[in-house]
Amino acid sequence: MKNKFYITTTLPYVNAEPHIGFALEIIQADVVARYRTKLGDEVFFNTGTDEHGLKIYQKALEEKKDPQAYCDEYAAKFDLLKIKLNLSYNNFIRTTDKHHIEACQEFWKRCEKNGDIYKKNYKTKYCVGCELEKTDSELVDGKCPIHSNREIEIIEEENYFFRFSKYQQLLLDLYDKNKDFVVPAHRQKEIYNFVKSGLQDFSISRLKTKMPWGVPVPGDGEHIMYVWFDALINYISCLGWPTFAKVSASKPKNEKKFKEFWPGIQVAGKDNLRQQTAMWQAMLLSAGLSTSKQVFIHGFINLAGQKISKSSGAILPNPIELVDKYGIDAVRYYLLRGIPSAEDGDFSIEKFEELYNADLANGLGNLVARVLALAVKNKIQLPNEIKDKEITIFIEKTKKGLEKLIKEFEFNRGLGEIWKLVSFCNSYIDKTKPWELTKGGAKGNIEGIELVLSNLIYCISEIADLIESFLPETSEKIKKQLKSNKPEILFPRLDKTK
Repeated sequence: MKNKFYITTTLPYVNAEPHIGFALEIIQADVVARYRTKLGDEVFFNTGTDEHGLKIYQKALEEKKDPQAYCDEYAAKFDLLKIKLNLSYNNFIRTTDKHHIEACQEFWKRCEKNGDIYKKNYKTKYCVGCELEKTDSELVDGKCPIHSNREIEIIEEENYFFRFSKYQQLLLDLYDKNKDFVVPAHRQKEIYNFVKSGLQDFSISRLKTKMPWGVPVPGDGEHIMYVWFDALINYISCLGWPTFAKVSASKPKNEKKFKEFWPGIQVAGKDNLRQQTAMWQAMLLSAGLSTSKQVFIHGFINLAGQKISKSSGAILPNPIELVDKYGIDAVRYYLLRGIPSAEDGDFSIEKFEELYNADLANGLGNLVARVLALAVKNKIQLPNEIKDKEITIFIEKTKKGLEKLIKEFEFNRGLGEIWKLVSFCNSYIDKTKPWELTKGGAKGNIEGIELVLSNLIYCISEIADLIESFLPETSEKIKKQLKSNKPEILFPRLDKTK
């Protein structure tokens, strides 16, 4: 019986085109999903779109569109990433889906039954960009540091609240018992300190007259659920929770799915730390459900050293445009190797093209091209195994290191280990000079060209296998070339003079 494995990204808002920061997140999740599938697990990989909330409602009005029509248009753009980034997700949830709305209302009822939802009047400062309340200590010059181009709004009304403060100790216990619940470790320390400093109950509704676009609060037609309360529930509604509810008329319910796959692993950006690792976990505890298995937090991508901001003019390129120009695996490689897996990274076309030429064109591409050209010329086939102990040890060491690094979400270091093997092979070519060798070897026990090329072809086949989760298209191309003996250019070198 296959082991069940569940991984999910956050759901991006559909108030803008897909950006490279989300491309980073979903590609990271894709590597894990592909790797676990390769190990033989049955993988449920979820992503989708978050389609409720004030900023989406405002954006739809700005474009003079019906909110649902607006969401339909943008959801299609995000689902296009599956093809454009060669992603393996097998579920795409939208928070406007009927089943998700039903799940949110059932979740609300369970929290309310547990005494964790109440109503009160309040006044607060609110960032529409974050869709979060903000304290004065979180603001810089009266503005949200993440969305400095937006004015802070003042909300003063009667709302429903979630009793977040009740779960302070239970959350601390969760972090204490699971030292790697949040990865990397300093993010767990950060959320631990936040929770330890004291939790404030947070608003989970908005008046329908002010914000009509959202999930209706059960039993109160005057209120709409707060977008974060609604959106977080997608991580279980996508699994068919609650199990007694119908998924849809055309899709039969699957009572086993939730029990088999939950809890799972979540991937999120550092601006989601509080929501994913504290708010959501408290909500799960309130509803009587298991908390998540683990949450991996990645950093932001800056543009040539500048923080992304519309006001500063620092806007990252559209990932689809990058793919159309450089290819899928070139983009995947830069995001996985050129950006630190769990910290802020930097993007620039210059750095992108430099890494492309160094690692993909000159490194892997050149290795495969020159070895296969010599192999075809000398009629050398892919061997089933090799007897070179040094190479065998190097390959096994790489495999073990890669397994550990993927488990720790260290994607950049994982690719680094694979590229050590690429460099080893290129050095082996320079050392043995196979083009100078003869068949059967020469006097003085010099290795014959058959042995050298067999070793190299075997290494290349192992590299193709190792990069499969990271660069699936390139992996497949190399494997086909090894079978067909028809070498083709994998990564054309970029001419920087153009």
